[in-house]
Amino acid sequence: ATATATARATSTTRLYAAPQQRRLTERQLQFWEDVDDGLGDVEKAYPNQSIERIRTFAASARGDIDPPIPGAVEGHLPSEEHVEGLTALPFWESDAALKGGGEGAGEGAQELLCFPWAAELEEKSGIIREEFEGVLREAADTNDEGGMFAGDSAWQNKVMGEGWSAFRLQRLGEWNAENCAKFPETYSILRSLRIPLAVRGVCFARQLPGSGVAPHTDGRNFILTSHLGLNVPESEGAGGGKDDDTKNDGGPRKGPWIKVGTETRKWTEGKLVTLDTSFEHSTGNPTRGVRDVLIVDFWHPELTEAERASLEFVYDLRNKFERGEIPVRKPRSVILAAERKEQEDKDGGGLGGLWKSLTGGGGGESGESGD
Repeated sequence: ATATATARATSTTRLYAAPQQRRLTERQLQFWEDVDDGLGDVEKAYPNQSIERIRTFAASARGDIDPPIPGAVEGHLPSEEHVEGLTALPFWESDAALKGGGEGAGEGAQELLCFPWAAELEEKSGIIREEFEGVLREAADTNDEGGMFAGDSAWQNKVMGEGWSAFRLQRLGEWNAENCAKFPETYSILRSLRIPLAVRGVCFARQLPGSGVAPHTDGRNFILTSHLGLNVPESEGAGGGKDDDTKNDGGPRKGPWIKVGTETRKWTEGKLVTLDTSFEHSTGNPTRGVRDVLIVDFWHPELTEAERASLEFVYDLRNKFERGEIPVRKPRSVILAAERKEQEDKDGGGLGGLWKSLTGGGGGESGESGD
């Protein structure tokens, strides 16, 4: 599983231009030609919505233009996979409202929530937690609790640390039927809420006592992430008692904590912590208990429907390329370049061909025949 995951990560990189890369391989050229074709189809399906920001995203990811310069917001480190003009906040409140009432809203329009599903997800957190704990008990009875969290995320240990692991319900836009069957109520709740799930997916994430995730960034500013607290161990004071540490000021952290940009917060059972992982972020669990959360990745609320459809197409296509489902073909641009070269060779090539056409094919320096 580790080798496969690593290979997929490598192939993903090969579809996108490396930093400062300007010359793409033929497979990369094929991918981006297919992307351009697909974006054209999206434009036809949404004639009244612009996807110009997604075309700029593609140009950046392809290496045609420079990626965004980090630092406009402290701690924000967007990558070349970037959509311009989206609000960048380290943390988002669950009751946040869309600027101006949302897409197409006129003056006096009713305020729209960024996350209309958030309150109900919190309300049903008890159902999710009960099901989660039941599955853990069953796994413990069969000595499989550790294996339940080990499979998918081992390859991430270099970044996430060995204390972090995940059990995935959805990955890269595809639900894992076997894993979802273990959590039918959780799966049903997530589907019923119509959360605009993004490409990274849905998982239960565990952080072991005394472990932490080093500072890192995922780079994609068009995806936000919510953590629903399921099992959050309480802080312990120096004498072993409970310590009421609720500071969010980036100072001392006595319970499990998450830092995004320059701000630090703590999880609460049954509540959401929503963050933008294109900011540098890190976590820690200095307690003697295990921390469990449900992680849900979803599209940035300021993306239009057409932009979401465009990004879904791009990443679905990338997944198909990685799995080898798209046959290799010669890129159209390579074929056209070869045809031009062949025609130039037939004509004598470039300025030489032009000279021959003007002189009747003369070969001497003065343009006269060599007889």
